[in-house]
Amino acid sequence: MYRAPLKEIRFAMHQLVGDGRLAGNADFPDYSTDYADSVLDEAASFAEGVLAPINAVGDRSGAEWAAGCVTMPPEFKVAYAQFVDAGWTTLRAPLQFGGQGAPTVLVTAVDELWSAANLAFKLCPMLTRAAVEAITHCGTDEQKQRFLPKLISGEWTGTMNLTESQAGSDLGAIRTRAELQGSHYRLHGEKIFITYGEHDYTGNIVHLVLARIDGSPPGSRGISMFIVPKMLDGPAGEATLRNDVRCSGIERKLGIHASPTCVMTYGSGEGAVGYLVGERNRGLEYMFVMMNAARLSVGLEGYAVAERSYQKAAEWARNRAQGRPAVVPPGASGRPVPIAGHADVKRMLLTMRATIDAARAMTLYTALQLDIAGHDPDEASRAHAQARADLLIPIVKGWSTEVGFTLASLGIQVHGGMGFVEDTGAAQLLRDVRITTIYEGTTGIQSLDLIGRKLARDNGRAMRELVAQMRAELGQLEAAAGGARQSLAPTLEAVTLLAQATTDVLQATVRGPQYAQAVAVPYLHLAGTVIGAWLMAKTDALAAAHLDEDTEFYAGKQQACRFYVQHLLPQTLALARVVAGGSESVVEADLP
Repeated sequence: MYRAPLKEIRFAMHQLVGDGRLAGNADFPDYSTDYADSVLDEAASFAEGVLAPINAVGDRSGAEWAAGCVTMPPEFKVAYAQFVDAGWTTLRAPLQFGGQGAPTVLVTAVDELWSAANLAFKLCPMLTRAAVEAITHCGTDEQKQRFLPKLISGEWTGTMNLTESQAGSDLGAIRTRAELQGSHYRLHGEKIFITYGEHDYTGNIVHLVLARIDGSPPGSRGISMFIVPKMLDGPAGEATLRNDVRCSGIERKLGIHASPTCVMTYGSGEGAVGYLVGERNRGLEYMFVMMNAARLSVGLEGYAVAERSYQKAAEWARNRAQGRPAVVPPGASGRPVPIAGHADVKRMLLTMRATIDAARAMTLYTALQLDIAGHDPDEASRAHAQARADLLIPIVKGWSTEVGFTLASLGIQVHGGMGFVEDTGAAQLLRDVRITTIYEGTTGIQSLDLIGRKLARDNGRAMRELVAQMRAELGQLEAAAGGARQSLAPTLEAVTLLAQATTDVLQATVRGPQYAQAVAVPYLHLAGTVIGAWLMAKTDALAAAHLDEDTEFYAGKQQACRFYVQHLLPQTLALARVVAGGSESVVEADLP
């Protein structure tokens, strides 16, 4: 049974991250913590009552393909209709096209609930929202009027079509081509791994497709983006004519079985009608609008699924009696005790709890930076927040999903042998969360983005500014605590390690990009762990200040912070050594 961790989310949003900064913003006139809490209450009710109960159903039955059509589990179709009727598809969307215009930080918090309750279901509205973002920012006025209202209302859904079998993650190698024909283009090609590329939720699906216009430059410079609807407008102006686009199959996968991963064929006949988005040859730039939004949302999937795994593991540990206590008090019976009392089980549960707290805090902090970047009245604040968000998004995506998978594995370990049995549900969570480290860019790709784009473009300035802020805030907390808070000194030391590692990566880049790339993933993990520690140290201070208000809750926060510093933060010592001296063994290796 899933229970939305509303208390944890509200603490992170309101007390730690400070979403109250958005109150009074002209772009969010109705926003307040009370408004956010009411939305979270409703989302929790939907997640717990509608989505979570059908999660295992989707895993067992999955999506079915036959003759170009994909049939979803009946329970999922009902849930999607309820999702639309409740207005959840409109939460983030712009007001002028029927949306509610909610800030990213609130949408991110709500996304956690959808992801934890039912990851396979969540992916469809997530990608539709990404399509809305791309058309909003890059589409023509006519395209916005034509497509946005029905995408936002949930009457239609959207996808992003990037990958091809011969290209994989190398988008510069795609072959799908587009030929101009009057006011539109005709597309020919095949795309793979298209999430919800076909389904029976809605009558129309709007695909955003990367393709090459005939005569365009080779490589990534010659890629354009097209809107390719499944259904075209008929004589009466309604989407009643079938476009030349088909789903030629769906993949059999390790997890997320109720999320159809489609092979899409464009132009098996005269060619699929597509409409150019923006300017030709800027498709990759436009697609990154979708990808950045999706990467933040995928990053939170890691800790969201880990949260559900933690809840299962903790409940199991409280109720599974096995073994005797290490120390039997005088007069005690010595009968088997719940395994939650065993030291190693406590260690695993604390690892899950503390890491989830850190990942949630980092993700919501990043989401708030996006809100400030897009809506703060001060231009300098907007620019600073955008640079901060750009820096953090690959860390959120890479680190949160990697630790999410690790934590889901720990959830199985807590269950013991029963965790390996499908009946407990722990195995599904491990299988489902595994994809999060891969789609929307693997962890390796996120790390290359981090060092190759985010560090290199400003010679590390954005990271140095973050390091300076962390040092300043930790120093203030240390002074206020009079040196009594044990989380601060080790965290400051770890921040120093991150600063030096940043210098090491930049120097390795000068030596040759391959030397920086060889340690890019360890650097990303180092950054995630350190930034998480900074936010946990701030959590510790907040918990100490409010301990009398809710002793059990805030004492638990302090416990998690202490554990993070003692058990998880020391990993940064090893990671920093790898970043400083681990390049040669990779670069010089000659593998068959």
